[in-house]
Amino acid sequence: MKKRSLMKKSNYYLLVIILLAGVLLIGASHSGVRAQDLTAAIIAQIEGKQPSSGRELDALTLQEVMQKYNVPGISVAVIKDYRIQWVKGYGVADIETKEPVKTDTLFQAASISKPVTAMAVLKAVQDGRVLLDDDINKMLRSWKVPQSDFTKSMPVTPRSLLSHTSGADDGFGFPGYSPAQPRPTLLQIIAGEKPSNTKPVLFARAPYTAFKYSGGGLTIMQLALMEALKKPFAEIMMKSVLAPLGMANSTYEQPLPAGVEAKAARAHSLQGKSMDAKWHIYPEQAAAGLWTTPTDLALFIVEIQQSLNGSGGRVLSRKMAQEMITPTGVGPFAVGLTISKRGEGWYFNHSGGNWGFRCDMVAHIRKGYGVVIMTNGDNGGPVIREFEERVAMAYKWDTLDKPLQR
Repeated sequence: MKKRSLMKKSNYYLLVIILLAGVLLIGASHSGVRAQDLTAAIIAQIEGKQPSSGRELDALTLQEVMQKYNVPGISVAVIKDYRIQWVKGYGVADIETKEPVKTDTLFQAASISKPVTAMAVLKAVQDGRVLLDDDINKMLRSWKVPQSDFTKSMPVTPRSLLSHTSGADDGFGFPGYSPAQPRPTLLQIIAGEKPSNTKPVLFARAPYTAFKYSGGGLTIMQLALMEALKKPFAEIMMKSVLAPLGMANSTYEQPLPAGVEAKAARAHSLQGKSMDAKWHIYPEQAAAGLWTTPTDLALFIVEIQQSLNGSGGRVLSRKMAQEMITPTGVGPFAVGLTISKRGEGWYFNHSGGNWGFRCDMVAHIRKGYGVVIMTNGDNGGPVIREFEERVAMAYKWDTLDKPLQR
């Protein structure tokens, strides 16, 4: 009798456990549905007309904003709670073929290539391969930063190059080269020698005395990293950053490999028209050469955010991630990223503009949210700002008391 009673009790407890598990599963399922419904509602809010605040764009849907500014296509990724919450493509990747923008459509990241490059440099620092505050000439072999009065007391370093405080005076980005044009070597770019279409990279002041944006400085950093690690730049980036982060639709290969071309968006003019080439080629890979998607750049953002909060990073330690958000004290840049206070929140960001492409990424340093927007039009800037504003409003970002741009 006692044994039978114990069996009944065991069966009773087992039944209770099964019922509780069922309740929990149903609850989790309902919770998942509610989360999906909430996300769908937020997407609809962002895509639709906005509550009137006196702005012309409030009366327009997102599609109408794109049409107003002649932007054929955009692709976006929204981050919340340290993960990608949703991604979506709008419009067309190519105005001629009408191929729609998909979430895996590749766009040129333009100057957003720079912070991704900075992560690779910091990974090399973390691995003991290079020193962040050492003389860059110790890494360089085929070319050296000229010695001058400017470098007597303080050498040019990886940190100063990545924060645009090295004293490099070029102050420019890069226009790129059409596929039919001859392309220069890195040494020709730095020297401003033909067939380079930019001026030489010269140093006009001591490091850390002033901020001046310098694509040329990143080209020197590219050469230094290649010569220090003895590998092609695209390979360095793939092995140290892109592959570890799962950025499966990203490459620094220039020109773009033929097998990937079909997935790439085409460049478009200010009027939203196709131009004389599908896109330009950038031998200045570190500064402007990344092809990627908002999804992949969102993975890059999450890596920084998670490394900073100590929840584990696949590439950077917490210490190295901190370097990416610590300004030098001269200008707005840390190592590869702009740091700014928007409203009551501190954010890191970087924008980009190549021939026929515009893009931006912005993320909260501590709160695990952010957004990436990539466009295939020279007039993408206003659309990017409007989308960021709508995301900030919908998700109640800290920027609310000081909008990104009105």
